[in-house]
Amino acid sequence: MDKKPKVIVICGPTASGKTGLSIELAKKINGEIISCDSMQIYKEMTIGTAKPTPEEMQGIKHYLIDFVSPDARYSVADFKKDAENAIKEVLKKGKVPIVVGGTGLYVDALIYNIQYPEIEIDLEYRKKLEERAEKEGLEKLYLEAQKIDKEAMEKISINDQKRIMRVLEIYHQTGKTKTQLEAESRSVAPPYEYLIYGIDMDREKLYERINMRVDIMLEQGLINEVKLLLEKYKHFPTAMQGLGYKEVACYLKGLLTKEEMIEILKRETRRYAKRQLTWFRKNKKIIWIDGLLPKEENIQRILEDYSG
Repeated sequence: MDKKPKVIVICGPTASGKTGLSIELAKKINGEIISCDSMQIYKEMTIGTAKPTPEEMQGIKHYLIDFVSPDARYSVADFKKDAENAIKEVLKKGKVPIVVGGTGLYVDALIYNIQYPEIEIDLEYRKKLEERAEKEGLEKLYLEAQKIDKEAMEKISINDQKRIMRVLEIYHQTGKTKTQLEAESRSVAPPYEYLIYGIDMDREKLYERINMRVDIMLEQGLINEVKLLLEKYKHFPTAMQGLGYKEVACYLKGLLTKEEMIEILKRETRRYAKRQLTWFRKNKKIIWIDGLLPKEENIQRILEDYSG
């Protein structure tokens, strides 16, 4: 039986050093990088998404960065299709694909080869749900969705209108729950052998790095970046809900002082990192590496596994 091509995946929380490690690894292994980040896909959103600069990329080709308009919808199914095309392209060149990012949903879509059935959107039904959320409150829809699909709702916040509505829409359209469809969607084995590494580090050190990253983003002009986006685009389906963007938008609208905005942004980024780690820890395929070790040690470990 033919051996499946190997694909390296580097995941972990924000500010844990994924970019630096992956670029050094790509230089050593003749690799190219496929971003697995649900915010770095957007054009004109550079500072707040911590996109690697051309200097940081050091000539290593990156895929799936900076190619979606901030006012466009982009789903996990879109990502999976685009990422698989990028993996094929890298392999065709005789190089090693390195998937890098912190979006757990995107990582799972690839490594479990989740199939996304084409579910047509019933716009009339969606409009009804939006009207009900407005009149009756989102909690009512949340409780309804909970009765339909308790398991899916365990992972969804009571304030997450988009995902609450998705659970209701899927059931309305297919008669099956989101959980049922996901179980059915994992029945096809992935076409690649994924070697998955998660970066972890001492929690205090990680939080220090997060706080410092927020300060640097503000120095680099995050407020102006958000201001220009708000002026240019009237409609943001998902992009402006991103961490950093919604907090700065609240400051620009006069809902927060600058000090409050900075404090909330740091706190929410720390909480986000904690949620990322919780998500990745559930994945038993992940090999954990210490982000505080010298890069060379972690690269050596990955190279040994890859050539083994």
